[in-house]
Amino acid sequence: MGVDRIPDNIQEGSGDFDGFPEGDGVLILSTEKKIMSANLQAERLLRIKLPKGENFFLDQIINDQYREKAVSALNSALEGGHSHANLAGKTIAGFPASLTYSIEPLHDNNRIIGAVLTFRETVPSAPGPSKQVRLIEYDTLFEHLAEGVFTINNRWRITSFNQRAQEITGFKSEEVLGRFCWDIFQSDLCHTNCPLKLTMETGIIRMDQDVRILVKGGKKQSILVNTSVMKNKRGLLIGAIETFRPVVEMDLSHEDHRNAASSRPEIIGQSPALLKLLGMLPDVAASDVNVIIEGESGTGKELIARSIHSQSPRSSGPFIPVNCAALAETLLESELFGHVKGAFTGAVNTRAGRFELAKGGTLFLDEIAEIRPEIQVKLLRVLEARVFERVGGARPISMDARIIAATNRDLEHEVKEGRFREDLFYRLRTVPLSLPPLRERIQDIPILVAHFVSTFNKKYQKNVRGVDTKVLNMFKRYAWPGNLRELERALEYAFVFVKGPIITVSHLPELKARPVAPKIGLEDQSTPSLWEDEKITIKKALDKAQGRRDDASRFLGISRTSLWRKMKTHGLI
Repeated sequence: MGVDRIPDNIQEGSGDFDGFPEGDGVLILSTEKKIMSANLQAERLLRIKLPKGENFFLDQIINDQYREKAVSALNSALEGGHSHANLAGKTIAGFPASLTYSIEPLHDNNRIIGAVLTFRETVPSAPGPSKQVRLIEYDTLFEHLAEGVFTINNRWRITSFNQRAQEITGFKSEEVLGRFCWDIFQSDLCHTNCPLKLTMETGIIRMDQDVRILVKGGKKQSILVNTSVMKNKRGLLIGAIETFRPVVEMDLSHEDHRNAASSRPEIIGQSPALLKLLGMLPDVAASDVNVIIEGESGTGKELIARSIHSQSPRSSGPFIPVNCAALAETLLESELFGHVKGAFTGAVNTRAGRFELAKGGTLFLDEIAEIRPEIQVKLLRVLEARVFERVGGARPISMDARIIAATNRDLEHEVKEGRFREDLFYRLRTVPLSLPPLRERIQDIPILVAHFVSTFNKKYQKNVRGVDTKVLNMFKRYAWPGNLRELERALEYAFVFVKGPIITVSHLPELKARPVAPKIGLEDQSTPSLWEDEKITIKKALDKAQGRRDDASRFLGISRTSLWRKMKTHGLI
């Protein structure tokens, strides 16, 4: 074991290092281990002047206990392009300081041109885990945040760049550390109205600023940016931090979202459940059999009925919709079959019913389960005999219309309960079609959002480009009891309040307090979302805490009760 020594060109305590700014030290070396750049924080931590162009000897900085590993890591980065994180060490010069540092190779066109060393002071504290251990934990959580995060120093050079930032931009951390932020992001605001610059100059936090950057490869990407300054314990500015998340840009042309299986442009989606249903429609439309469409309220049952009609031989005839639940029981019979003059009080004229009006076309009976039993009997007779009489009349009238019925109830259950006639049920149910709820069509949500954004842009004369990823993730988690109708209303609500090009969570009505959607199949479980990110982060914290919830909640910065509630929500207990 060698003897710790101080380099000849360093005098212990030389320089007013304590007056230098606190924070992370950054040192950039060439492949020849010459100093290319260094910040004042690095000089403060290493207790050594770091002039540009001078040779740097790591083995003369780190003490004997950690020296061999430090030199090996630096050589590995410069010669083999390997990264090394969370290394421990102690300085020799001045009062020995404990450090945690990382070494990342610096690349240019796939060629190693140097290395970036970042240093952070670690001071043991008691009780509880040491500061170094806590910093490692924070680094782990920092790397797994759902948003991209990077920091800059006073010289506008990037000092940290987390994993999510790498995923969004396409740049590896070793490609950006030590470089100017504008060289990496090349945003439309970098040289005019940069949010980070405004925050550095004024100290004002910027929230959800819409910025367009160029990701690696030159493709444009919209992001929402939050910025804040970083200060040391003395209140001196040492840099700034920016968090960002991608904006979901909508394809508002709709050309790629139209289903070849449907001639109705309003039926939008590519989920397997919907495509299976739409694939049946041409064959169903070609026949003249009765159809019943089952599905929750707001799923688009009338759209399916209209699609069947438009593809059928009766497409040139009328499509007559009747909402059986919207009509008073005393009027429903007259509305369906018509009435003759004087049939009842107020019948001052003879009037044709919906069955007559639908001649040569399609009669759509929505909410069929709501009609009372005596009307069910008459409807059954019409379906069987294909004739009917007007209320108060005796002349039989031929029925020349296709019947499509719809309900949001379980008709089989209604039959068992005696509320719906079994013979009518089977007469209507020649071809049953089941329309999936929106919570089972998670992958269709981005397409539907794009459709509604395009629709409301035209209606409200706005130019909304898309939605925040938080909005899309919230939509994917939400159960949508009102299905498509509720999604449409939520976005129209947002259009009332949105002023810029991006819809954020703040523009939406209250959805988050309602039930969340259950997982539906493997495809939904693999959908990336903040929901999954939170679950993964909680599991990592629990693993590191070896299952101790007190420690895990402390790592996450939340109360033990909040952790328990989140674990229960994510099915972790």
